[in-house]
Amino acid sequence: MKRIQPHIMCGVGDVARYVLISGDPSRVKRIAGHWDSAEMVADYRGYVTYTGETKGVGVSACGGGIGCPSTAIAIEELMNIGADTFIRVGTTGALVPHLDSGDIVVATGAVRWEGTSKTYVPAEYPAVASIEAVNALLEAADELGVEVHHGIIISTDAFYGGNDEVLRMFGEANVLSIEMEASLMFTLASVRGKRAGAICVVDGNIFKGTGKGEFEPGEMSGEFADRVQKSIDDEIRVAVRAVQLLDEG
Repeated sequence: MKRIQPHIMCGVGDVARYVLISGDPSRVKRIAGHWDSAEMVADYRGYVTYTGETKGVGVSACGGGIGCPSTAIAIEELMNIGADTFIRVGTTGALVPHLDSGDIVVATGAVRWEGTSKTYVPAEYPAVASIEAVNALLEAADELGVEVHHGIIISTDAFYGGNDEVLRMFGEANVLSIEMEASLMFTLASVRGKRAGAICVVDGNIFKGTGKGEFEPGEMSGEFADRVQKSIDDEIRVAVRAVQLLDEG
């Protein structure tokens, strides 16, 4: 009898080894729309999961929620039922002046400015993306003609708790951007002997006064800006192609 994971409501056979992770559950269907075939296999507590195929390769997508705690639950339960390679497909806020809304970042590592990963290993343990995942994302972007930046990012627990002075310091140290899940994904994957990568679209730059915040109804700003929305489709195409490249080995 198939046993079901308690939060994602999936069991063995419901997900592929490759899983694209989105903080926004509504983006999961959008990701699946780039595959050759897809079906929703679960929707519980915001953990929406689709599974399908792209060029003969089995692939899944799961909404991990906002932040490291909910993402950790998704990753742990996906690992329990056979997933071993995870790519975050998300958004991020720029911390350096040369990045603008709509630019795309491939993370090579992440500052662990959050608490969840520290329940697994001490802060001195590095949050490093899988070299295979990074290389696949960069190769896919080059092949598809999608410009990307790559480097270190930072993950935080508190969307509204940022310290601008500290963030400016990280930006001056060439930390490209800030988001809320990657450091946990990299750390947990490394601890468990799995693989994780991340590709994120810049939806604002806090030092340029742009970003995700209050807006008027119908206003196309932050994540909803046209260039950002186009780049989200581009990052999805890159992530899907990266899965194909990883499977080719």
